[in-house]
Amino acid sequence: MGINEKALKNRIKTVGATMHITKAMELVAASKLRKATERMQGARAFSHELEEAFSALIKRNSETDSVFLRPGSSDSTCFVVIAGDRGLAGGYNSNIFRLAESVPHGDRIILPIGKKACEHFAARGDTLLTDKYSLIGEVTLADCGDIGRLLAEGFRSGAFGEVYIIHTRFRSLLSQIPSSDRLLPLTVKESETPEKGFVLYEPDSVSVFESIVPEYLGGVVYGGICESFVCENAARRMAMDAATRNATDMIDSLTLKYNRARQASITQEITEIIGGAGEN
Repeated sequence: MGINEKALKNRIKTVGATMHITKAMELVAASKLRKATERMQGARAFSHELEEAFSALIKRNSETDSVFLRPGSSDSTCFVVIAGDRGLAGGYNSNIFRLAESVPHGDRIILPIGKKACEHFAARGDTLLTDKYSLIGEVTLADCGDIGRLLAEGFRSGAFGEVYIIHTRFRSLLSQIPSSDRLLPLTVKESETPEKGFVLYEPDSVSVFESIVPEYLGGVVYGGICESFVCENAARRMAMDAATRNATDMIDSLTLKYNRARQASITQEITEIIGGAGEN
């Protein structure tokens, strides 16, 4: 067997091993995707009800005047950036980081969620509010409540004047869209729920409102995490599917080259044998 044939055979073996890995990763991503999609749908319903209740609170109490509704005094901006725990997901992580860089800001404080986000912003030397949430798959609703309280207290104390959440919205398996939304100061949408009459808040509507804000922020962050986790696995599934198909095509091409090289080698051997017999 010629050296070219050996190289081709080794290359086919290497690409085949890689193809088995990418196929396995595709199947794992597909399995996680099904579970994550169910959680995302539940989180969307939760976020919708939370926002409706929040909007109704302001609508029924027009006198509500809270620090969370007014622009902050600080020039700093806090960004909650949700990325993945691993790579091999196409442009999923890089698209989030590119969007984070494009949002106008002054001094910047980052609250990264996900291993890749923590690594990226730590390497850049950005100020981190906390790096506690380095594994997106392990962040719970209770953790998001802590995040909401952390953001609310930072805004109230003047540590930062605005808060944005940057994550990926799920549209379909083929479409995941990086998105930036302002969390603070609050811009509350009109409630779609009809008013249910007069509601009395104790001790007052402002106190009730400000006690709910951290929970509201935590709910929004939780929804963003659930949706981002679906997007990450959808992007990884598509990337690994493409890699598997590319590996299959490469093996077919290398096998064809190997067969041609082998055929040429056999033909040469036969020619040499015939030539040697003729000399005798």
